[in-house]
Amino acid sequence: MGEHGQSAFEPDALEDRSAVDATAPTPSDPRDVESLEGRSSADTDVTLDAADPAVERERVCAFIERTVGDAAADGVVVAMSGGLDSTVTAALAVEALGSESVYGLILPCNKIGAPHARDAEALADALGIDHDTVHLQPLFAQLGAVAPERFDLHDDPIRSGNAIARLRMTMAYLAANATGRLVCGTGNRSERLLGYVTKYGDGAADFLPLGHLYKTDVRALAAEIDVPQFVVEKPPTAGFLPGQRDEDDLGAPYETIDRVLRLGVDHGLGPGAITERLASTDGVDAATVADLLARHRATAHKRGPPLMIDE
Repeated sequence: MGEHGQSAFEPDALEDRSAVDATAPTPSDPRDVESLEGRSSADTDVTLDAADPAVERERVCAFIERTVGDAAADGVVVAMSGGLDSTVTAALAVEALGSESVYGLILPCNKIGAPHARDAEALADALGIDHDTVHLQPLFAQLGAVAPERFDLHDDPIRSGNAIARLRMTMAYLAANATGRLVCGTGNRSERLLGYVTKYGDGAADFLPLGHLYKTDVRALAAEIDVPQFVVEKPPTAGFLPGQRDEDDLGAPYETIDRVLRLGVDHGLGPGAITERLASTDGVDAATVADLLARHRATAHKRGPPLMIDE
């Protein structure tokens, strides 16, 4: 078992590196489905306190250890992208379970992903975990070759990105089945609340240790556990297109996203009250607030199990 309170990274195991970052249906969190009708500006006396990283470190490690123990599993499989979320997840899994119980799976699918894959390999080495790199391009190409022409995968980045994410999760579950382990997801609360995940792709996992933490909380946790700075400084990106950034897809940086979601989802403030609260301090306009809250409502189907008729 790992030693809590000490960094899982071996000192001097990583050279100075630079690249860019790549990245469920889960048990429902009551805060995910709160009405966004919202309270008025008269009710804006709410705090935006971030999670305490030291406390969350202990909570996450205990959660990982308990979940794996309850399942009588032999450890976890973590799909490592070289980015912030997967690195923090893998490091805390090592801290909770020991390096021998964590297996890293690195799954590049194009040239854009090659630098991220090299970073992920170096991070896995620094954590002392067993890992493999599987290049998915041949599998993706074969999928495209056998799919009906009407479902062309190469001219639609969203369609192809979703397909790649599902191939990655297929490989992760193959590894988990073969080794008696659980698939440890790497998604965070910001992504989940905005539906910025692929159903049955990166949104699929046996458990999500960071699923309750906003992206900005994950960054604070990364500092707490001494994640290498080059990982923290990477611009968040799904890694499917050159120059693509999460901020471009979502319409705002995570600092803004997290503040809007904390106020709208966690505290139930309405769009007007949120804009009033953040306009002067964060420069957030009404259109951005409305778009983020609309995205949250529209993606509710990604945060729960498949719908069925009640028994």
